[in-house]
Amino acid sequence: MSEQPRDWLEAELQDTIDEDVEIEMEDAILSAEIKRIYRSHHPNQLPRKEYFHELLRLQSELIKLQDWVSYHKEKVVVIFEGRDSAGKGGAIKRITQRLNPRVARVVALPAPSDREKTQWYFQRYVPHLPAGGEIVLFDRSWYNRAGVERVMGFADEDQVEQFFQDVPEFERMLVRSGIRLVKYWFSITDEEQQMRFLIRIHDPLKQWKLSPMDLQSRVRWEAYTKAKEDMFERTNIPEAPWYIVPGNDKKRARLNCMSHLLSLIPYTEVPHEEVTLPNRVFNPDYEREVLPRELYVPQKY
Repeated sequence: MSEQPRDWLEAELQDTIDEDVEIEMEDAILSAEIKRIYRSHHPNQLPRKEYFHELLRLQSELIKLQDWVSYHKEKVVVIFEGRDSAGKGGAIKRITQRLNPRVARVVALPAPSDREKTQWYFQRYVPHLPAGGEIVLFDRSWYNRAGVERVMGFADEDQVEQFFQDVPEFERMLVRSGIRLVKYWFSITDEEQQMRFLIRIHDPLKQWKLSPMDLQSRVRWEAYTKAKEDMFERTNIPEAPWYIVPGNDKKRARLNCMSHLLSLIPYTEVPHEEVTLPNRVFNPDYEREVLPRELYVPQKY
């Protein structure tokens, strides 16, 4: 390889690494005191080099999984539930970071509309289920009824009981239809959630993550614990068991979740057509037009 292409390739790889670091920026405008407290509560953090090495290895395996799902027209649903600020979003972001969004997509539904409140409870989730060759990751799911809706009083006990009776059969139907259904619960301690909420309050880049519902989850910690225990007892079925991801260490939680997900699905290498770059066709009669300067984004940097 000549020197020039090698320099170009190294520059591209460096850009990729910079993007990874950008995503990993934590506590960007965090006060020194909160940062000190946070570090003191997490003394055995995974070394950054080791974390990125393993993250890239697992992401390369996820690409193989994606290719296998696409090639064999498999259908995969992964549900992410857990305490507020437990790290679900971070795990989803790293799982999908290098995947094709046409194959792997994230579903994060807003609160139901007035019309949706009159529908069969599962109805608004069904259109988002995968077709053959797709992976769907639910950032919260139909389990809202067993958690936030129950604790916050948006669903009465009769509706919750109906949900518990319906959801095992609903999920068995999904599995019988050929969907591979995986359910993760991200778990953190009371102290860790309080620390993460304080970080969000003091970081302008993260304050948008704090909703009134999140703040209420601090007040109703014990109610959410009871709701979670009931949910596990009523919905942990052999066809779709729950898997708990300890989330106090965010980096380890992401790696553990990714590794476990890969272990559940028997993906293999699939055939790929060799990709070659075709030669550009030059037309001697073509003249490129000069575009008006106002169409260009100003070069400030």
